[in-house]
Amino acid sequence: MSVLIFVDQLDGHIKKASHEALTYGAKIAEQTGVTAEAVVVGAVTEDLAALGKHGVKKVYHVQHDNLKAFDSQVYTKVIAQVAEQSGAKVIVFSNNSSGKALAPRVAVRLKAGLVSGATALPDTANGFTVRKNVFSGKAFATVAITTDVKVISLNVNAYTILTGEGTAEVVPFTATVDAPTMKTIDSTKTSGKVALTEADVVVSAGRGLKGPENWKMVEELAEELGAALACSRPVADAHWRPHNEHVGQTGVAIAPNLYIAIGISGAIQHLAGVNRSKTIVVINKDAEAPFFKAADYGIVGDAFDIIPKITAAVKKVKGH
Repeated sequence: MSVLIFVDQLDGHIKKASHEALTYGAKIAEQTGVTAEAVVVGAVTEDLAALGKHGVKKVYHVQHDNLKAFDSQVYTKVIAQVAEQSGAKVIVFSNNSSGKALAPRVAVRLKAGLVSGATALPDTANGFTVRKNVFSGKAFATVAITTDVKVISLNVNAYTILTGEGTAEVVPFTATVDAPTMKTIDSTKTSGKVALTEADVVVSAGRGLKGPENWKMVEELAEELGAALACSRPVADAHWRPHNEHVGQTGVAIAPNLYIAIGISGAIQHLAGVNRSKTIVVINKDAEAPFFKAADYGIVGDAFDIIPKITAAVKKVKGH
């Protein structure tokens, strides 16, 4: 028996969320007395044996021409084959876009119980229960999985990455791979130093900046903090910023360690996409802005005065 962790990658590079899932899965294996193993689908440029530093003992690597592009139906069948052959009783995914597409499909194929959006290790003292977010992060629920095989998807930034000594055995896995069911006609890739969905720090701004010409000070603060840039929906709709930066209920849901909201009122739709942030800092000249109720720290004042001062302070701390 084993715990099997799906390692998500993009263009050959393993995503940060996968390192969290590997640590999480290895801890489940440790507490249940089984082996932690991983599955990687597609070509990668990184050393897969190095994944052993997270506690994984074996890495199944599946490569095939039909796996060059992500297709959830094709990937599901491959992962299920690995799980069945390895005798996995727990399969762990990241609760990102790939995991949300794969975890339910794998659960159905393996007749497994599923908990999506897990925030903590399972409690195995009496059964197998997992805590997860519900109601857009406003509350927690504890869910019991009673099936023989169990599937869990871990919320991004919900578990600390741990590393140690160790090297994993890399095993090529020959799977039956179907032809892709989807065809990509065209794609546009966004570029940037930090991926929004995996960023530890996110600096976001809204209509309070008055126009796209004022975004330079936000970009400078993000640069100094090593943060990803984001925006509210009205900003994206007005084409001040690209839509891939829109965070909220109808945009990208994020869970950084630090979320700085500048000139954003904090409508419920926006809060639903960012309320899993560990620390929220709100900067707004309107003292009655709803966002202050959800903030860990709040600054009432004009962003055009405050942001340059914060940026200068960060530079001073960094020794610029």
